[in-house]
Amino acid sequence: MANPPTLTPEQRQLALEKAAVARRQRAEVKDKLKIGSLTLRELFDAAERGDESGDMLAKLKVVSVLESLPGVGKVRARHIMSELEISESRRLRGLGTNQRRALLEKFAG
Repeated sequence: MANPPTLTPEQRQLALEKAAVARRQRAEVKDKLKIGSLTLRELFDAAERGDESGDMLAKLKVVSVLESLPGVGKVRARHIMSELEISESRRLRGLGTNQRRALLEKFAG
C-alpha cells in the first residue's frame, strides 16, 4: 500500500479545516433528521446534487442516517438494513434505486 502524499503545514491545516466543516455539516443533517425538519427524501435529493455539499452528504453511512431518524435506534436500524439487504458499510451514494425506494417506502408518512 502506498504512503499518503506528504503535505505542507498549510495544506494539512486546510485539510483539517475542511474535514471539521464536513463533520459539522453531517452532524447538523443528523440533528435535522432527528427533529423531523428534514425528511429522508429531502436528504436523498440533497445528496444527489453535484455540488460540494451534496458530495459531503453522499458520504454519510446509511446506518447512521437511519439511527438519526425518530424512533429508530441502533438495533432497529441494523434490522431494517438487514431486511432490505443493505450492507452496513453502505453510504448514501452507494444505494441502488431499489434500495433507496425501499427505504423511502419504509419511512413514508
